[in-house]
Amino acid sequence: MAQIEGFRIKNFKALKDVTIGKLWNTRDAQPLRPLTVVIGKNGVGKSSLFDAFGFLADCLKFGVEEACDMRGRGGFEKIKSKGQSGSIEFELYFTEDKGARPITYELAIDLDKHKRPFVTKERLRQRRKGQKHGWPFSFLILENGKGVAWKGDTDGIQENTNFSIEDFLRSITNSEKEEGKNTEKVELDDNRKLGISTIGSLKQHQRISFFRKFIEGWYLSYFTPDAARSLPLAGPQKKLNIHGDNLGNVVQYMEREHKDKFQKILSQISAKIPGITSIDTEKTPDGRLLLRFNSQGFKDPFYSQQMSDGTLKVFAYLLLLEDPDPTPFLCIEEPENGLYHKLLESLATEFRNKATGKKNSSQIFITTHQPYFVDALEPEEVWILDKGEDGFSTIRRASDDELVKNMVAEGLPLGSLWYSDYLDAR
Repeated sequence: MAQIEGFRIKNFKALKDVTIGKLWNTRDAQPLRPLTVVIGKNGVGKSSLFDAFGFLADCLKFGVEEACDMRGRGGFEKIKSKGQSGSIEFELYFTEDKGARPITYELAIDLDKHKRPFVTKERLRQRRKGQKHGWPFSFLILENGKGVAWKGDTDGIQENTNFSIEDFLRSITNSEKEEGKNTEKVELDDNRKLGISTIGSLKQHQRISFFRKFIEGWYLSYFTPDAARSLPLAGPQKKLNIHGDNLGNVVQYMEREHKDKFQKILSQISAKIPGITSIDTEKTPDGRLLLRFNSQGFKDPFYSQQMSDGTLKVFAYLLLLEDPDPTPFLCIEEPENGLYHKLLESLATEFRNKATGKKNSSQIFITTHQPYFVDALEPEEVWILDKGEDGFSTIRRASDDELVKNMVAEGLPLGSLWYSDYLDAR
């Protein structure tokens, strides 16, 4: 299972310079766990951190200029950290599967002379087989839409952080054999699009293609119960979309193709929400789809338009977790909204049971401000966002505090410690 081990964000909203997890040059740091939960007070940057993942995914799908404007971001100048110079930058450190050599992806975005966002730099790099130390080898580097890509799954060129595109082109010029066999010069016709989007479509660039597909497979939940109450056209669909307005279509698909998994979901819902005996769909004469909830003691079903926000959210989350083809990375902001507080620990446990780090599981990233949810978590799974004296976000892992670790080991729930201010910066 592909897994993000670390993520660094610079000059994005409240995140002037924040690193969560491990990067290629921080060998002593611990990687992110399969389940990662970020907590903090209002206004410390939890939504900014969630949106950093969404922004990166949108850059791949739509291009950087459109990504800056969509989802209410308001454009480049609105999302860039206030008063900071330099570009917006991301560094993502991930592994294809357990034991594989990690890959680092670096992206920098700035404004061109026409004040339009564009990609100033992209780089992918990986250590060669058997190499455990030293600088990794770049197999893609682009600056202002021009650069070089290495074919295959082992080649690249070793360089330090100051190695420029001119150095790449010079190295190729001095080695015609290398150019013909292993490399190709790249020039994009639109420097507002990511190079991995175009080059990652080519079969000869397997590592780039894998990374592109990895990000394309991310699921960032912008689920709203009102969207789930809509009336979509009938027709089974395999995947829940980010807003959840095709919830009934996914039920149709699960009913037809995965009856056992769907029955498991119904059993879980019955245990968490008393009275729900079955869930199915009904097609209207005009081809619309109604989602029906049959409740104990009532002859007639209730439709999704009549169900509570909490019931619809729990149902949607369980559908995501029981996906027969799970997304590699699932990101959810404040899943507790609208839920009864006694459901939260069991929901956290459901998330952990699916974030195993094994094949056919998902890496799950969650932001929350609900102590009852955090009660079910371990210190290694929890990161604490604070606001520094300069007004920008800082972050640390709960397990970095030995007192907190010892208190949890003695049986004190982590959420209760948070509620009692033991997780505050000291």
